[in-house]
Amino acid sequence: MNADELRIFSRVAELASFSRAADQLGLTRARVSVAVQQLEERLGTRLLQRTTRSVRLTEDGQRFLARCKEYLSEGEQLAAMFRPHASGLTGRLRIDLPNVVARDFVIPRLPEFLARHPALEVGISTTDRHVDLVHEGFDCVLRMGVLGDADFVARPIGFMRMANAASPAYLQAHGTPRTLADLAQHRIVHFAQTLASNDAGWEYLDPADGLYKVQPMRATVTVNGTDAYQAAALAGLGFIQAPAVGLEASAARGALVLVMPEFNARPMPVSLLYANRRQLAPRVQAMMDWLTEILSPYFADDRNASGTSDIDGISAPSAAPSDRAASPSRSARRASRGASPAAGAAAPRKRSRRPPS
Repeated sequence: MNADELRIFSRVAELASFSRAADQLGLTRARVSVAVQQLEERLGTRLLQRTTRSVRLTEDGQRFLARCKEYLSEGEQLAAMFRPHASGLTGRLRIDLPNVVARDFVIPRLPEFLARHPALEVGISTTDRHVDLVHEGFDCVLRMGVLGDADFVARPIGFMRMANAASPAYLQAHGTPRTLADLAQHRIVHFAQTLASNDAGWEYLDPADGLYKVQPMRATVTVNGTDAYQAAALAGLGFIQAPAVGLEASAARGALVLVMPEFNARPMPVSLLYANRRQLAPRVQAMMDWLTEILSPYFADDRNASGTSDIDGISAPSAAPSDRAASPSRSARRASRGASPAAGAAAPRKRSRRPPS
């Protein structure tokens, strides 16, 4: 298998463009096109669908890209085996981050990472949807909240502290709640990926039995994006429960008020996901270690992340930063039970359909 052809195909697939791939690789567009055609002929299948306006992977191309990236990654490992300290990390990284995390925490500090590894290139995707790690060609993904079973390995790196917030205008109009009973007179902004209106409520730790429960509340607005979630609170549409780190700037300038800290939701687990490979490329390992390093000051400590929940009937998972996986799907389940599906730092937790006891 020709490694140059694989490298060219991988870059075309990542960029969805022959021209941009040629520019980045320092090749002519004709050379890139011929390399992909030769690879397709050798494999006996079409990997890319080409039109005058777009380039996209076929189903076979999606499957092949995942294996192609594994092959190239292992090749880099072999090439660096006897020169680990030679000239630093090279290549291109593709990562996906929650919108708020990328904007407020990662990108402002990215120059220091690139200063450590000046030969690296980094592509950053920011979205509230759950991207397809393998088929969309990401090297790693930072995800906050619940993880479904999939063909990836999850590295739990910590738990984000939660906070409750509303706008000054909302509190002036409706009053500031002091107890759970007071919430009956208030509204909450509901977060649901499908915009479903069920299960809106306030999650809290019941000190009587140490269980996390949900107090049902009325929600007049439902959103499925993290920016919209905080914007709804800023507009006075009700309370939100979100990671404290995503609320600090708004609270500092007085646009939001933090309330009832004794009734915060359970800390939200944060995980780094990567494909189920035997060896990680050194550049991917370096990026994951750096993300853990810059985000760890915002994590709750172990005792704040512990506790049980009547929502799912199990203890909250440990915040240990090491990878844990007998298999990818089991790793994802261990890292995610009882967590939120929200993809951003200002997103709420998903409520269970089971009513609180």
